[in-house]
Amino acid sequence: MKAKKQKILVSVTNDLVTDQRVHKVCIFLHENDFEVTLIGRTLKNSLTLNRVYNTKRFKLLFTKGALFYANYNLRLFFYLLFHKSHVLLSNDLDTLLPNYLVSKIKKVKLVYDSHEYFTEVPELLNRPKVKGIWEKIEAYIFPKLKHVYTVNESLANLFSTKYKVDVLVVKNVPKFYENSKVKKNNIPTVFYQGALNKDRGLEELIQAFSFLDNVQLQIAGDGNLTEDLKKLVLDLKLSEKITFLDKIPFEQLRKYTSKAQLGVTLEKATNLNYKFALPNKLFDYISCNLPVLTCDLIEIKNIVEKFNIGITISEIEPRVIAEKIQFMLENKTKMNFWKENTIIAAKEFCWENENQALRKIYLD
Repeated sequence: MKAKKQKILVSVTNDLVTDQRVHKVCIFLHENDFEVTLIGRTLKNSLTLNRVYNTKRFKLLFTKGALFYANYNLRLFFYLLFHKSHVLLSNDLDTLLPNYLVSKIKKVKLVYDSHEYFTEVPELLNRPKVKGIWEKIEAYIFPKLKHVYTVNESLANLFSTKYKVDVLVVKNVPKFYENSKVKKNNIPTVFYQGALNKDRGLEELIQAFSFLDNVQLQIAGDGNLTEDLKKLVLDLKLSEKITFLDKIPFEQLRKYTSKAQLGVTLEKATNLNYKFALPNKLFDYISCNLPVLTCDLIEIKNIVEKFNIGITISEIEPRVIAEKIQFMLENKTKMNFWKENTIIAAKEFCWENENQALRKIYLD
């Protein structure tokens, strides 16, 4: 007789549309005979979903701030409590408390995936009371966790040292794609994909295009700064050079990224979360064979320099960014060299290699 599938409830606080990491984990679980339900929320502009696993999105009265987190966590607690599960997967600190409480009540396995150093995100830096609440939640629960993984070695070492817990690493990399020739945009294009939030160098990147001619910038994503950035483009009269693609489902994003000539990621080391960041956009650029212009954060710099796939800069300043973009795009020999190296890097940083750690957590 065939064994019954294990039910796993996976929770996040986003609307599920653009979260590639969680989707890849859910697909892995689905393909390994788990019955998966991914839980998030719905927003006014949320796109429809078509997944091979189950999804549940809460409609909430509040969309941000303390009332949102209280509302969401309360809804999540009761959903987890009254729906059958064998395993709970909490993604990031903002879903951990209800998952932990329900795991204790129902005596089921709890897995924690920390996508970032949540208590050090820039949105909390000037909010000591709110930051303190999250720190207390983390300090209370984290040392009790038995199954934890995160996105890079720096964060794994930090959490392991701080809480004396074994933490595995599962980088947020795409699945492997065979290298294929893609028709590039006619005008050289710089591409940014990801959240449009504070301290990601987006204002400086936009301002850099005041010093560039015959180069386009495409920005794919959404976030707290979306409207401010669009206004900045208008104020600087850069609408002919800069296009906002807004939020694109990750299933469709690759076709836009692949047509660009250069990928950028310019996070600033203004907080510990960004200091140890290793954004998935870097691996998406590599997968699409784009040379990269990046900041010199530890994890990012290590990869760019090890594989020689582009340039890192320490000054996130408009003129510096413009000079490096112009140098890279005009230097065809270097661009071809970096592009060839991305092919090598893409074979290492692919989901088929990275998901082996998930087998230890869920299948052993």
